Amino acid sequence: MPDFVPAEPIAPKTTPGVVDWGAGEYERSAPALVPAAKALVEAAHLVPGERVLDLGCGTGTVALMAARAGAVTVAVDPAARLLEVARTQAMAEGLDIKLLPGEAASLPLPDGALDAVLSNFAVIFCPDPRAAAQEMVRVLAPDGRICFTAWLPGGAVGQMNQAAGEMVRAALGAPAPPPPFAWHDAAALATLFAAHDMTVTTEPHELAFTAASPEAFMESSSTHPMAVTGVGVLRRFGQGEEARARMLAILEEGNESADAFVSTGRFVVVTAVRG
Repeated sequence: MPDFVPAEPIAPKTTPGVVDWGAGEYERSAPALVPAAKALVEAAHLVPGERVLDLGCGTGTVALMAARAGAVTVAVDPAARLLEVARTQAMAEGLDIKLLPGEAASLPLPDGALDAVLSNFAVIFCPDPRAAAQEMVRVLAPDGRICFTAWLPGGAVGQMNQAAGEMVRAALGAPAPPPPFAWHDAAALATLFAAHDMTVTTEPHELAFTAASPEAFMESSSTHPMAVTGVGVLRRFGQGEEARARMLAILEEGNESADAFVSTGRFVVVTAVRG
């Protein structure tokens, strides 16, 4: 066990009303985000022996990369099933990664335990960005850094996900939520981390979502936890087929390929350091 992980980890809090990332089969969607994980790990400039956290590790992509680079690695996620997926992969490669249940707003780690906190499209889903920032800073050593990825608005896939959320809220009669925190925006991030005397930089990147056709992409996305949850709600209200047709139309309209499916997803790698 890494020496910065307590023998009896701090019990994580749970946040009601968030996506159950253990639902469905996120491991089918995770490979599409590997290019972003590589960009994230490269931006972190890891050094062998450093203590590194993969926050919201999912299937463990970033944790595995960090461990392969010689980092002393711990990974945290709220989904017990995904932790087991990550554990199986780590064991298959003979990598020593400590996997713990927890979430961004309540990390099961002591103060100042880490040289780097990494998060690939995970911390951005925390409903309390101030708490998430505070926790990431709390577990960071004085000269450590925080690196995470965040989506930029736009793109056919992003538009489809937004439409799906709107349809679910309409079916439930739920009010529109307040605007989400702009994890991709340099000014918003500067304000968020200013209270911790941290400087923030952002670096633009992009990756391509691909499939044989828009229909094939929808099928491959159907086991994503957010899709499983949303489609379940819409089917209960008899709106499953209508929703599918609307989302497929968005993918077709935004398709960047004439003979397959391609949608460019744009994102930033964010780095925060003290000073």
